[in-house]
Formats: sequence, C-alpha cells, structure tokens
Amino acid sequence: MQSDVVIIGAGLAGLVAASELVRRDKTVTILDQEGRQNLGGQAFWSLGGLFMIDTPEQRRMRVRDTPALASGDWFGSAQFDRPEDHWPRAWAEAYLEFASGEMRSWLHKKGMRWFPVVGWAERGGSHASGHGNSVPRFHITWGTGPGVLKPFVDDVLAAEEQGKITFGFRHRVTGLEITAGAVTGVTGEVLAPDDAVRGAKTNRDVIDTFDIRADQVVVTSGGIGGNFDLVRRNWPDEKYGSLPAKMVSGVPDHVDGLMLDIAGTAGAELINTDRMWHYCEGVQNWDPIWPHHGIRILPGPSSLWFDATGDRLPAPCLPGFDTLSTLREICRRGHDHTWFVLTQKIIEKEFALSGSEQNPDLTSAKWGEVLKSRLGKGATPAVEAFKEKGEDFVVAKDFDAMVAGMNQLGGNLIDPHRLKTQIEARDAQIDHSFTKDAQVSAIRTARNYLGDRLIRTAKPHKILDAANGPLIAVKLHVVTRKTLGGLHTDLDGRVFAPGGATIAGLYAAGEASGFGGGGYHGNNALEGTFLGGCIHSGRRVGRAAG
Repeated sequence: MQSDVVIIGAGLAGLVAASELVRRDKTVTILDQEGRQNLGGQAFWSLGGLFMIDTPEQRRMRVRDTPALASGDWFGSAQFDRPEDHWPRAWAEAYLEFASGEMRSWLHKKGMRWFPVVGWAERGGSHASGHGNSVPRFHITWGTGPGVLKPFVDDVLAAEEQGKITFGFRHRVTGLEITAGAVTGVTGEVLAPDDAVRGAKTNRDVIDTFDIRADQVVVTSGGIGGNFDLVRRNWPDEKYGSLPAKMVSGVPDHVDGLMLDIAGTAGAELINTDRMWHYCEGVQNWDPIWPHHGIRILPGPSSLWFDATGDRLPAPCLPGFDTLSTLREICRRGHDHTWFVLTQKIIEKEFALSGSEQNPDLTSAKWGEVLKSRLGKGATPAVEAFKEKGEDFVVAKDFDAMVAGMNQLGGNLIDPHRLKTQIEARDAQIDHSFTKDAQVSAIRTARNYLGDRLIRTAKPHKILDAANGPLIAVKLHVVTRKTLGGLHTDLDGRVFAPGGATIAGLYAAGEASGFGGGGYHGNNALEGTFLGGCIHSGRRVGRAAG
C-alpha cells in the first residue's frame, strides 16, 4: 500500500477526510481493524442528529435561533477551565461558525435532508448562563446514521473504483512511527477475516503483520466507550464519584480506544482524557448485537426519575435536561441503577430509542413508514418491543404491582409508601395552573414549542390516575458512549507533541481528537455535536493534510 495519506479508522471522520483528500487529487489508504461490513463505524448506529443554527427547519417550527445564542449556550456548557483548552476553545468557535454558516447548505448539496421537527435535546434546566440548549437545535437526518454516512461512503467507494483509495480492512495499527518530530509510518497486525454481522464482536487472530511508510497520517480511530477498563481508568472519581459497578455499552466492542494510547506512547500529546459523556437512561438490549449492548432512551420531559431506593432526583436531573449533572447525582448515591416511572400515555408520546436500528421508519427516510410508526396505536414498534421483551421494563395494572416488579428487579430497595407519597405530591400539582414543581413547569414550557406539543411531550396528567395507565417502571443503567478529550491538535488538525511543537505529518480528527483540538465540548456537550464534530473536523483535516 502506497498513498499520499494513510487514515487510521474508517468511521465518519475518516471518510469525510478521505472524501476531501480525494477531491484534492490525493491518494489515500484507509486502515481499519474491522471488516468492510463495518464501514462507517459507530456513526452507522446513531440517530443522525446534527447541531445546526438558524436553519429553515428551525424557522418553520417557529424557533428563533442566532449564532450569539448558540455561542452562549456552548460556552456556558463547556465551562473551559484549563490552560490546555486554548485549541479546544478555538475549535468550538470554528464549529459554531460552520454550524451557523455553510454546514447545512454544504450537506444539502451532498444529498442530506432532515426531519422537519427539530428536537430539543439537552435542555439544561439551571441558569441561563449555564449548561443546555436554549432552543431546539437537534436536526435528525433522514436515513438516521446511515443517511449521514451515505454521501461520504459513496465518495470513498467511487474513489476506490478509480484507484484513488485503498482499503486495508482487518489491519489493526499497533505502532505509530515518529522520528525527529515527524511521522514516518505505521505498523501493525493483519487480523483473520471475520464475517460477523456489523457491530458484532470479531476475532483478534493475527495472521500477518504490516509496515507502511508514510509521511502523512490521519488518526480517526474513535474513542474509548466500548472499553470499560479504559473508561474506568480515565474517569474522574474525585469530580463525579465512582461509576456504577454495572454499566451497558452504547457502542460496539471495537470502539476500544487503544489507538489513543498507541499515539501517546509514540510521542503525541493527549489532553482532557478525563472528560467523557455517558448517558443515564440506558436499558439492556433484548436483542443484543455487541457485548453489554445498551440502548439509550430518548425521553420527553414527563417521566418521574427516582434513584434505586425510590427517592426522586432533584432538578436539573430531569429527563433530557442535564446529562452530566444527573450522572454525578447517580454516582454520588452509589447504586448501579435508577428508575423512570410513567404511564402508557407518556410512553406513547415521549419515548424514543436512540439509534438507526431502533428507528427503522426514520432510517427508511419514507414518510409513509414514519406516519405508520408514529401515529399508530401505542408507542413505536421498537418501544413496544422493549416494553414487552426488555428485562428492564415493568408494566403493571396498579401501583402495588408496579412496586412489586421494581423490587424484584432492583433488590427490594423501594418503600412503597414513600414512593407513592412523592408521586401523589407531584400529581396534586396538575390540578392547578401554577406549580412549584420544577418538572411540571418544564413540561408546560416544553409544550409551548410546537414540535414538542405535536410529537414529544404528553399533555400533563396524573401518573396514578388509572385512566392514564397501565403504569410503567423502567430500570435504567449508565450507558457508555463518547470521549470528550483526545489528541491535542491545532485548527488544521495537526497533532502536538508535549511541549508545544506539532508533529510533522500527523493529524487527528473526530472522537480521537475530542472532535477537535483535544476536547471542543469542554466539560459538557449539547447533542448533535458528535456527528457534527466528526464531519467538521474530518473536513478541516481533509483540506489541510497531504
């Protein structure tokens, strides 16, 4: 294999970079430890949400957004607080400019389209100057994750046919060669072929080795979310408390983060490795594809959230509002699960599941499928399947039966009287136009947004009123997902060595670079910025490398 540029990782960021490099008449070799069936990496499994600013979709939904408002939300969430945050901050500013500028038009020309109702993800729930999106900005791509990948997959496969791109599937990089401040090549192992379905664990049988000389290398190998050992090693216990003993994984097993350590050992600088993004609303997949396979519930604002002992979580630990504040609260309380308590009316209107495979209607990009799935009786077929078959779901005709099911699943930690008292207190607030309950207030605010009122937020009602049943309790687990730190880069994606000098010819993009600079989210993310970060950083690197 001999090319102008070697890319390590065939995920979204790597494909975007390759597409841009080929457009500049560069030849590219793409190496990946998985087989061709996994082309596109973990982006394939995503819901396809993109953070964009002041779009036609927002304006049609009566959402007034501005670059200034989005910037205030980003930096209020990021709370950059370290000397090494200089380049991450610069990347954040660059992404905001992209997201409010040519991002949508550029992607639209590539064939992407978006679901007309813009989602309001990660709402914050504290101060206006703090964490959260002030307005809806989560644009779901028609076709979900595969729809985001399609234009770039099409580009690289066409370039492969033309001889401009060479793939090295089942090529696991184990060494990055850096000599006298410049990259000189990569070494590694060729793994035995494996025809396991996309996302499933594959063998690690070594059948050969390789040594590729290259003076331009781009690292787009992803994060650490599938490697619980690395997650725990890097997690800041002193800041958030210890992660639960049991977690589920939101990403395939091959998202192992090993390339980050390999790059660091070779002389590249890693920063902000203690910053991560793990969700709190994970359920065990009843039909798993990879080890510990978890699915995240994308909740509307109405489910009541209780800890393992049945105590209600405080604001801003509300469904869909502040992920890391909720994660900190869960870690502080020391149990490995929490509970949603809700009604059939809530699950029908508010529950969605993250991922392309859990949203076949949106993934199909066909309006007929969407209308059939979303407007039919009950929740979506995927949600109803979890309700019926998922081991974390309790469906009960009355309160006592629900608590019995919760205690059977959760170790008999819940006092029925205490739980019922808290739900009754919340229900009493529904009788009035006014409220002191932060969640009830948030529900009413959500319904001021046309999109939430139409498809994402149930009309306020009493949880314990049998007319709204059956009652449902969902046992929730922490689900590992994103790496917010990574390889330290400048705005061209050039990787730094410790001390401030860049390593000639070495670049990084996507999650391996903390989506830009070594952590452009800072301490908190706003959603839609993961795929968006892969696209933006891959594009910048593809226009700079080679």
